[in-house]
Amino acid sequence: MPLPSIGTVATAPVTDPLSELRAAVLAAAGAAVGDPGPKLSLERPPKAELGDYSTNAALLLAPTAGVPPREVAERLAGELDSRLGGAAARIEVAGPGFLNLFMTDAWHREAATGLLAAGASLGASVAEAPERIMVEFVSANPTGPVTAASGRGAAYGDALARLFEHTGHAVEREYYLNDAGSQVRLFAASVAARMQDAELPEDGYAGGYVGELAAELAPDHPADDLDALEVAAIEAMRERIEATLRRFGVEYDTWSSERSLRDSGAVEHVITQLRERGHVYEHEGAIWLRTTGFGDDKDRVLIRADGEPTYFAPDIAYHLDKIERGHERLINVLGADHHGYVPRMRAAIAALGFDPDRFEAQIMQLVNIVEGGERKRMGKRRGEFVTLDELIDDIGVDATRFFMLQRSSDSPIDIDLELARSTSQENPVYYVQYAHARVASILRKAAEEGVAASEDEIGAAAVQAVGAAAQPAERALVRRLLELRAEVSEAATRRAPHRLCAYAMATAADFHAFYRDCRVVGAEEPGAEAARLGLCVATKRTIATTLGLLGVSAPERM
Repeated sequence: MPLPSIGTVATAPVTDPLSELRAAVLAAAGAAVGDPGPKLSLERPPKAELGDYSTNAALLLAPTAGVPPREVAERLAGELDSRLGGAAARIEVAGPGFLNLFMTDAWHREAATGLLAAGASLGASVAEAPERIMVEFVSANPTGPVTAASGRGAAYGDALARLFEHTGHAVEREYYLNDAGSQVRLFAASVAARMQDAELPEDGYAGGYVGELAAELAPDHPADDLDALEVAAIEAMRERIEATLRRFGVEYDTWSSERSLRDSGAVEHVITQLRERGHVYEHEGAIWLRTTGFGDDKDRVLIRADGEPTYFAPDIAYHLDKIERGHERLINVLGADHHGYVPRMRAAIAALGFDPDRFEAQIMQLVNIVEGGERKRMGKRRGEFVTLDELIDDIGVDATRFFMLQRSSDSPIDIDLELARSTSQENPVYYVQYAHARVASILRKAAEEGVAASEDEIGAAAVQAVGAAAQPAERALVRRLLELRAEVSEAATRRAPHRLCAYAMATAADFHAFYRDCRVVGAEEPGAEAARLGLCVATKRTIATTLGLLGVSAPERM
């Protein structure tokens, strides 16, 4: 099944009931006492008996009013009730001064129909300050297949780009090929050695893929022409990398090349700019950048004494190229061993006269592949590693992406192959996808029984059923669905797609509870069937949108 494509939302999203509710609290606070400030919260209480939503507005306003919080809360409750126009069944003062809001069944029903009306903008928002964002990710040396470890960066970078698009930013996905330098030369020499059945060079690449590549290239590329072999071997690996990532649902807008940067004179150009700004000096025959003037712990070599550039010099040229292409924010997804890279690159950007805050680095922690309670070893040069293709072959694209994304990027993850293969509720991606498939099954049943032939027809009927009573499980599911927009916005702002994994699982749990407690097709209560079918459609779209932002499919049948 092809992965869903979540693109930029061109139009403003449908009005959000939670935003309207928060606005009502702010307006009531302003009329009753004053502005409660940015710490105002509107949250779901931990227990159902405490209401549908709770706000701390009175606690924040009490110091300004000069009276106890509960007294402020009483005053605020009356003002808020009049502004909500009957949407709240009751508003209670609780604890030290919290306001607990109990919303009506009609409010929940109307909120659900609003979700149905959202269409492609479901969960979307329009950024206050839209940016042109470059997300550069994976960018592993083209000296071997994409490993499972690099797969984490692939899943993360792609999900981040999808989130940015869904929140109104213009995004470009880029892969930077480190196709020049000593490691590339060593790789070509390893391929040449395999062609000649010779001993590998010291620290050469020993994986079986090197021999396969040697056999493929041998008819057209003699081993003694190392320059030509280097170009051919890197291009062959690049094609393999691109094929693997495309299989993983990752499509790049651009591929940039270190070799091209070097050949274009971009490295000399950026060093000239840095020298003209007074930040370059020579010492012991090498050319240095004075990064300590911009917060780095030591100055960095740009050109070694033998005239060869370090990796840092073309990297600076590359980031200047990104800026000159018009990108306002540069986000690099890097491996776990790149912490020291961040301050030196920020220093280089500052030395060029640009705001270093334009540059962000998201550091991916390690991926451990676990089977039978044991972790598999990783080491590209030794040829002891799990490739992303092998992982996909074993557990599939969906499980691989979901497991890669369900933990914060700053935490190591263990991918338990036995769990990922299982078709049980303990497997999180199966649990979420099964909820989507179950909704689809309900909708097929409705069509088969002549209740409703299409989602549009269901939506129209749901609008007419907003007066239907709602069971607690229905109300809880509506409130969960309403959180999608805030979760998407928060995940994009915090660079935290793992939040959507947690949200998807919570949504699935609430749907399964609704399915257990509420009959849908054939419900006898007045208006319940139409309203519940509408809620099913809203749930299906919410799960599909959430999974789509993660790059995971939403199957109709399982």
